[in-house]
Amino acid sequence: MPNDLAVDHRPDDLPPDMTSISGVDPQEWYAERGYTDGLPIAPPTPETVAAVVTALGGDPDFQEGRVPPRWGVLSRRTLAINIVMAGCRPEYAPVVRAALKAMMEPHFNLNAIQATTHVVAPLTIVNGPIRNAIGMNAGHGAFGPGNRANATIGRAIRLVMLNVGGAQPGVLDKSTQGTPAKYTYCVAENEEESPWAPYHVEHGYRETASTVFVIGAESNHNINSPLPNDPEGILNDVISTMTTVGHNNARASGHCTVVLSPEHARSIAAHGWTRHDVRCYLQMYATNKFGVLAHDHKYGKVYNRHLPRWYRRQLDSDIPIVPSPDNIHLFVVGGTAGRFSSFIPGWGHYNNPVLRAIDGELPTGHGPICVDGTCYL
Repeated sequence: MPNDLAVDHRPDDLPPDMTSISGVDPQEWYAERGYTDGLPIAPPTPETVAAVVTALGGDPDFQEGRVPPRWGVLSRRTLAINIVMAGCRPEYAPVVRAALKAMMEPHFNLNAIQATTHVVAPLTIVNGPIRNAIGMNAGHGAFGPGNRANATIGRAIRLVMLNVGGAQPGVLDKSTQGTPAKYTYCVAENEEESPWAPYHVEHGYRETASTVFVIGAESNHNINSPLPNDPEGILNDVISTMTTVGHNNARASGHCTVVLSPEHARSIAAHGWTRHDVRCYLQMYATNKFGVLAHDHKYGKVYNRHLPRWYRRQLDSDIPIVPSPDNIHLFVVGGTAGRFSSFIPGWGHYNNPVLRAIDGELPTGHGPICVDGTCYL
């Protein structure tokens, strides 16, 4: 990898149209200079970049923000180049921009997410009419391959984090092993199959608004719950996954995401349970004993010094996975068939999620603290 990439070499320094240079293979040219995520890219041309800049509102030199940890300037032209390279259609551009602007808020702590040795990656979940307008997948296989919008929106976010933020593996990105979620990590909520109001409506937005929710997250952990039909039975299986001790929520509390399949959500809601009921149940019963987390019983040695200071230190004390029901962000995603859900650990108390309207709209009801269309959760 060239050293200049880690210093101050930005994708807006690139020739505007590599396809016009005789004898140069654009794929090899971009790959050799470290501008890709390792996969082939769509070479940006003046026409494709201009189309995306137009979708972003014009003015290619307008600065959308700065991306840590290198704090590179994210102009609309730079953003458009990365969006094109990811394979996005121009109509995806406002979603990519909204997600990145949410992540650039200090509340989100993208600087630490980019540079940590942990496997955390930003997860983006989209709500509102734009999901269907751009053809996002909220159903079967939503977290997997096969949908252009999901895949390329998440990939565009990652390319900006690489090329503008400078988070190249082993340079400024110090993740020990990395994660496939660092290629792309973007889905939409399946509002049509959910028995509850969409996530953004729960937080005060109009149903006709379109939003992005972003959180620092591990890859999704599968919840296999094929038999229970009652809320307690299903949620106890969710809790069995939440209470494994290897993820950051078990050791450092903070925010997390629970993604229920439509079958699980409908079975729970059929008994009159609301989203709030689900979050309260999970927060109350998803606990581990302090002695399990903090002590080696065989040798009597304290080994986990990262537990929050407010935890009770008696060996039999219950240590919650999250401090409050509001720290559990509940979505419905997936196909209509199948009783599999996901628990997605966060990054402990080092990261806070952000909810942002794609058009900058503010919530109309009682919601979180919101400034300029961005809501701090």
